[in-house]
This record gives sequence, structure tokens and C-alpha cells, in this order.
Amino acid sequence: MATRTDAPTRREQILKEAARLFAERGFHGVGVDEIGAAVGISGPGLYRHFAGKDAMLAELLVGISGQLLTGARRRVAELDGEPAGRDPEAVLDSLIEGHIDFALDDRPLITLHDRELDRLRDSDRKLVRQLQRQYVELWVEVVRQMYPQLAEPSARSAVHSVFGLLNSTPHLGRPGALPGRGATAQLLHRMARGAFEAAGTD
Repeated sequence: MATRTDAPTRREQILKEAARLFAERGFHGVGVDEIGAAVGISGPGLYRHFAGKDAMLAELLVGISGQLLTGARRRVAELDGEPAGRDPEAVLDSLIEGHIDFALDDRPLITLHDRELDRLRDSDRKLVRQLQRQYVELWVEVVRQMYPQLAEPSARSAVHSVFGLLNSTPHLGRPGALPGRGATAQLLHRMARGAFEAAGTD
């Protein structure tokens, strides 16, 4: 979502506004008419793009889990292709940067995941969990290459802890009360690296 540079499609516009409204007022607090109004179409017009609110929620939560995994795999592959081979520190930094982009640019989706994941039908919820497990394991592999002395369960705990830190962005206060995006990203990056460093120290 946040990584697109071309003009968003109508479906993407609908999803963005649906995520914002669901995060602000809850899934059941928002009607299709309000989502439609936010993108300049009638509520019934949404049904040309989605079967209903449940379909929007599923696409949002499954979609962002898939995008995070795909983006992380791409970052690892790009650095694996460097002439000197994989540099675990560079890969870890790249993964952190990618997750920070998500955490700063897609805050409503973090709130939505925390509040509404259980509303998904079982098959969609299982798919979200599967994608998330693969994302975590990709990070665990890189962290253990960076810190070989770190046992796998400890590395996994460290990864989840860093995700908790980075995904705290919806609770950091009003946007105007924070430092600029660049400064916030740098702070989160230093804190994430510090957490891994602490976990990897005997």
C-alpha cells in the first residue's frame, strides 16, 4: 500500500478510506454509504468493487500481510544478489526499514488488525496467520545470521518484541505532536537495532 508510487485505483481508494474509517470508529460503526461518500461514489456503487464490508476487511488484512512478506522477500533477494554476498547487517537494516515504512504509513491497518482480526472468516484468518508466520521466520533467519549465538526461540521472541515496538505507532500521539517522519523513522530504527543487540548479547 504505502510503497505504491503510481495513482491508486478506485479499489485501492476504497480500501484506504475503509481502513481509516474502520480504525477510527470500528467495523460496525461504519456503513457502506459512509465509505462510498469518502471516495465520491454512492454506497451501493461499492458493490461493483466489493461484495460488502466483510470482503473489504478481508482484503485489507490478508493484503497487508501478503505485502509485508513479499516486500521482505524482495529486500532479502536484492541484497543476496550483491557481489559480496549476503551481509546480515545490511539485510536486517533493510527489513527494519521496510517494516518502519509500514508502521508509519499504514497505521490504520495496525489498529484494524488488533481490533478486527477475529471478524474474518476462518479461512481468511488462517491465511493471515500463515503469512505472518512466514514473515516472522524470514526475520528469525536473518537475526540468527547476525547473532549466531542467539537460540532460535530467543530470536523469535526478539522478532516479536521488535514488531511490538514498531507497531506501537498508532499510540504515539497525534501526528503533529511527533517529530518529523524522518526523525521518527530513525528513532524507531535505532530502538529496533538496540533491541536485537541486547537480545544477541550473552
